[in-house]
Amino acid sequence: MNALRVGIDVGGTFTDVVAVDATTREIVARIKVPTTHTAAEGVAAGIVEGLQRLLATPGIDAERIGFIAHSTTQATNALLEGDVARVGIVALHGRFDPFARAQLRVPPIRLGENAVLAPHLSYARTGDGAALARAVEQLESLGVEAIAASEAFGVDHPVYERQATALVRERGLHATSGHEVSSMYGLRARTRTAVLNAAILPTMVRTAEMTAAAVERAGIGVPLMIMRSDGGVMDVREVARRPILTMLSGPAAGIAGALLHENVTDGIFIEVGGTSADCSVIRRGLPQMRPARVGGHRTMLRTLDVRTLAIAGGSLLRLDPRGRGLGALRDVGPRSAHIAGLGYASFTPPAALRGATVTFVRPQPGDPDDYVALELADGSRCGLTPTCAANLLGYVPLEAFARADAESARIAFGLAGERIGCSAEVLARALLDRATGKLRAAIEELIDDYELDPRTLELVGGGGAAAALVPFAAERLHFEHRIARDAEVISPLGVALALVRDVVERTIPSPTPEDVIAVRREAIERVVAAGAAPELVETVVEIDTRRNLVRATASGATATVAGERALREASEDERLAAAVRALRVPAAALERAAGTESLAVYLTEPRRGTRDACVVDAAGVVRLTALRMKLHSVKAGAIENALAGALEDATSFGDVGRALPEVYLVYRRRIANLGALAEAAHVVALAQEELRGLDPATQVHIVLVQRRA
Repeated sequence: MNALRVGIDVGGTFTDVVAVDATTREIVARIKVPTTHTAAEGVAAGIVEGLQRLLATPGIDAERIGFIAHSTTQATNALLEGDVARVGIVALHGRFDPFARAQLRVPPIRLGENAVLAPHLSYARTGDGAALARAVEQLESLGVEAIAASEAFGVDHPVYERQATALVRERGLHATSGHEVSSMYGLRARTRTAVLNAAILPTMVRTAEMTAAAVERAGIGVPLMIMRSDGGVMDVREVARRPILTMLSGPAAGIAGALLHENVTDGIFIEVGGTSADCSVIRRGLPQMRPARVGGHRTMLRTLDVRTLAIAGGSLLRLDPRGRGLGALRDVGPRSAHIAGLGYASFTPPAALRGATVTFVRPQPGDPDDYVALELADGSRCGLTPTCAANLLGYVPLEAFARADAESARIAFGLAGERIGCSAEVLARALLDRATGKLRAAIEELIDDYELDPRTLELVGGGGAAAALVPFAAERLHFEHRIARDAEVISPLGVALALVRDVVERTIPSPTPEDVIAVRREAIERVVAAGAAPELVETVVEIDTRRNLVRATASGATATVAGERALREASEDERLAAAVRALRVPAAALERAAGTESLAVYLTEPRRGTRDACVVDAAGVVRLTALRMKLHSVKAGAIENALAGALEDATSFGDVGRALPEVYLVYRRRIANLGALAEAAHVVALAQEELRGLDPATQVHIVLVQRRA
């Protein structure tokens, strides 16, 4: 019997649990329970309830579960709402080091509108055990619950930070340190990140321990994993060291679902809920990252680049009560029907809406009183939303989760339209136009930030309300679009299918090829130690020459389900059709130019010395699209000379210098991303490391994507 992968997504309203067949990736079971924000155990109570209901489902056996993970909004919510522990800093310094003493002083950090995290500070000289004990005792006397230890250059020599955290834990307090949250230089930013990490340690550890114990009691024989902010997962034991890595865990789950369930290679993913929509870029099969800021302060944490908008399927229509025509339309949202305690008009029976009256409500104290509601004969109320408008205008597919009664929507918009003197259809279209305007700004910003090609851009909708916004917006903005399969559970699916991931960052001035390889190996070792199968680990290396930074990101499937394979292989026609959709060209314009045992490389006709390429796997999934690329096919044993020559041929030169191409190696079942590096020696060294141990006669296809200098 096939193994199961279980994913749990803790959302603002509901906690969703899905079980997925590890081989076919089909959903075996899905459970929905209310998120338990107010329970004594916090959101952990809902996770446990969902897991118990899953295990009570016929055909679900704990022994079949080969992977289990959950996402959480707890870290993000704690920081936004100021629900954090009292924190102290043990500032470790040398005898004559006034600069370090100044940098170790972290100013108060604003969390949300009314909360401030102001850490207490106590100094201790490195190597002085008595001074360290006094510093910890002083902080303990101030009532701190968690302590962050930090020292200049602690990333190079963490012995004193470790000594401090060991002492803190012996005294029964939570502890973290600068080198645990980041291996990069930058004392104040690293200390600040450690403070934020300490602030959420008690709550996060309590939840992690409770959920891990529930998994163990259920007889599930694999460790519980937690979704990270970069879309991967980590062992639950890591929460005791680095809970801050779970920031943006919720949106990360949706993006992981787009990548691993919907197989998005290039596009803008828009996850639409009831109250907000998250927009993010997937480029060449990778989510895009950026440094995280909390309260306006820089941290050492990199998270997914997610643009959250206060527009969604449940956003409420707002009108000027005294206005006429479309000039009376003030806005859509930001408050939603959920926040206002209203039902959706389109999910209300038509008979109940006949004779309803238009009224105006104030969703929350202090809000404007121009939000439109319909008061029904029984005294209940419902709101007019983008979901209602999209159903009225026929944009919601039959099978979509947001599908509702178009007749109900027509009656509701007719009543509101009569109030301002326009038809139901005109008002509904104006509402969606206003909502699309908010999406447009975020989409255009992402296109500019990541230099996306609007001609080949695809919008991919996820979340239960995806069909309420994405089809109309794509039509208005002239983009291709699709609604993800199982869009309403795309987040727990992303959790269930997620890869183990870790990132290693090192500050290395003028790194040698050996330095780069060492960082890459360390990243691989970390994810293998966390449970990834060595043969399935993939890495991406980045080098920031301005900051002297070398970063390696490694990810891979867990060893427990490493053998999973698609049961059905796509036909040649299906693989070609996938390439046609990805490159937006006729089938006659494509040539299958290369291939491996499971990957096919399709090329367009030459254009100014380059071609566009699409790599499709055996299941018919597009794994890579590369525009303006060059292809070289060589034997693995000849990679050094062949790649050096290919790099020279594809390097661009401009006013600000030269730019090496992005490099991918396609061989056997793998596509190795060697990144966009600045030194040819680094690229060649990484290629040799990637192919180490491979039969020298193995065919390797080099894909080079030219960049502007």
